[in-house]
Amino acid sequence: MLSRLRLRVPIIQAPMAGSQDHALAVAVANAGGLGSMPCAMLSPDGVRAEMAAARAATNGPLNLNFFCHSLPAPDAARESAWAARFTSYYAEFGLTPAAAPAVAQRRPFDETMLEVVQASRPDVVSFHFGLPAPALLDAVRGTGAFVMSSATTVDEARWLESQGVDAVIAQGVEAGGHRGMFLTADVTTQVGTVALVAQVVDAVRVPVVAAGGIADRRGVEAVLALGATAAQVGTAFLLCPEARTSAVHRAALVSPAASHTALTNVITGRPARGIVNRVMRDLGPMNDEAPAFPLAATPLAPLRSRAEAAGQGDFSPLWAGQNVRGCAAVAAAEIVRRLGA
Repeated sequence: MLSRLRLRVPIIQAPMAGSQDHALAVAVANAGGLGSMPCAMLSPDGVRAEMAAARAATNGPLNLNFFCHSLPAPDAARESAWAARFTSYYAEFGLTPAAAPAVAQRRPFDETMLEVVQASRPDVVSFHFGLPAPALLDAVRGTGAFVMSSATTVDEARWLESQGVDAVIAQGVEAGGHRGMFLTADVTTQVGTVALVAQVVDAVRVPVVAAGGIADRRGVEAVLALGATAAQVGTAFLLCPEARTSAVHRAALVSPAASHTALTNVITGRPARGIVNRVMRDLGPMNDEAPAFPLAATPLAPLRSRAEAAGQGDFSPLWAGQNVRGCAAVAAAEIVRRLGA
């Protein structure tokens, strides 16, 4: 795997939608790791532009990451009831529901995005929330791309292997951002990285990438000792100048609040780990009333905009893993060096 992907260090930068663009991926690729670009919130033209900009700046290995969720069926009653939970917040900020800005919706991988992959020929194509339909997956393989997907349980890892992935990303519960869960919605099945990696390595024959709570060289060495081929790291890069992490998110990462993270579905409708903020405390962190992903995010959008303008992250997705000790305001190449030394 490391040879095929031309990795000088066994480090994969986790794709982080909303907190990065091609600049972070380029910096990691130039430093010898695998640079990743999140595509779920981009249009096809946006992905093309990002890939073109990245290729103009690096010859290193690049990964395009896509979501594979099913678009939810409209549920007006549930969405209306959820919006009503935010009435007091709207009144507090002097907002009305009509003031809600357009929300960038996460789109699942489809034929249009396949055309982008076929044209751009990334070294790696990775997926979250399972895999696309078999015909789409076969077409991705036909480009020569190395295919990976996230597993949060041993059953998910075995299923991914049965579908022919080239590697499994074992995402421990410590990881920041959205859980890659797709065979179950039961968060009690989610276990730590050490436990998960060891079990997945024993259960599958393809390479295993460890993700979740890895913040320094010792963490990388630990997961390699468990049998992982590489480590995927996200949170450690959030303070890098190449990242597009918002000001309120950066402030939260260096505050005492970063010691308090939780899995929550009140931000988007799917479990994701982030720094505990006001809306998570008030409505969750897990709430059965939240509409299906990504519809839960809609009523938060105007509140997020108003709060962030005041320097507050009360309604923002402050995604972060449980281990922020490696998160530093240094160049991404330095983070790669520290991780892969």
